[in-house]
Amino acid sequence: MVETDGMPMRKGNDAWCAVESIEDILANILSRVPVKSLTVFKSVSKLWYRLICSPNFIKLQLSWSLENSTYIIYPYMDEVMTLYQMKGNGEIIDMITLPGCENLSPLSLVCSCTGLICCINYPWIRDLNMDNEDMTDFEIRICNPSTREVFLLPKGSPSEKKLSIGVAFGPKTSEYKVFRFFYSKGESQDIHLECEVYSSCTGSWRGIGVVQHCPMGFQHCPLGSNHVFVNGKVYWFIASEEDHDIPGSILSVDIEENFRTINLPEEVTEHSFLVDLEGCLSLVAVYDEDEIVDIWVLDDSNEPHWERKRSDYVTFSSLECVYYVAARKNEIFFITTDHYLIYSLDHATWTELDLEDTFERNLPVVLPFTESLLPCSGLLGSEREDNN
Repeated sequence: MVETDGMPMRKGNDAWCAVESIEDILANILSRVPVKSLTVFKSVSKLWYRLICSPNFIKLQLSWSLENSTYIIYPYMDEVMTLYQMKGNGEIIDMITLPGCENLSPLSLVCSCTGLICCINYPWIRDLNMDNEDMTDFEIRICNPSTREVFLLPKGSPSEKKLSIGVAFGPKTSEYKVFRFFYSKGESQDIHLECEVYSSCTGSWRGIGVVQHCPMGFQHCPLGSNHVFVNGKVYWFIASEEDHDIPGSILSVDIEENFRTINLPEEVTEHSFLVDLEGCLSLVAVYDEDEIVDIWVLDDSNEPHWERKRSDYVTFSSLECVYYVAARKNEIFFITTDHYLIYSLDHATWTELDLEDTFERNLPVVLPFTESLLPCSGLLGSEREDNN
């Protein structure tokens, strides 16, 4: 302590240490608060605004949120995109309508990671009867449902046939890449399958040339793309040569843009899905005739090797269509024609969620979801400076 005009004052260093200590405690507390509340808390004071907007706090909040993931459901594809954030027990946490997404042609939710989701839509389609529609281009949006931020990516290269995409995240906290497969016409009028990559670092597309395999479109969602991002790699199904509605193998690409193919463990059905199960690529295959689900996990540490983690009877009829499958921690979420179901791998039990009267259904999608403050357009401030 020092005295000035008889009034005790703390030394400057002591006062600054006290402020730092308070900020650390405050950040630790606020990181556990829902993002919807954090956006309101920014107006409490300049200190709170600066703290909540800082890259370190955003990373701290994300690390806490990853341990407390939820689901996001898009039950009805419509001109107004309404999402529902839901706990694993079926409790609805939030109903979300994204700004700027009203009165668009139906948006399809294709992936979710670190609080960001990717949506696509064909801007000239006004209904879901798309047999005669031109589907050679679509708009791609990266959205943060928690902050209600939406970012429209620039237009990619023209395509002669239907497109497919996949999204990779990392290696920095909010960095991402979008892989876009398209068909180009050469000088000889031959059509070639190519791939280009949008990077959040550069804000532009870059061609990476001709590729050998086109990802399989998602069979139940004609606007979608059945892919999953796991540990730095994106995975898609490749259609079987004998039946284009059934997967024949898997295509993968890493963040450095290296492609390869992976064999499936055995023959699968059209009701097959790729999911992230506790950080491992997993295959969920439903066999209608036997009313059995097989769950496989890929050990990719050396040579790819599949291990059957579980095989169990399903609790729904073989006449039901399996619309979508997603995984969170050690459970798997199934949406069928008539049911919303959670399968626990730890206990080998099925739990039906009472959501029948909550949602209409039209090409529904469910994905694991983590609340975050990450920006949709690119890197956090400090990462952008490092990148430059």
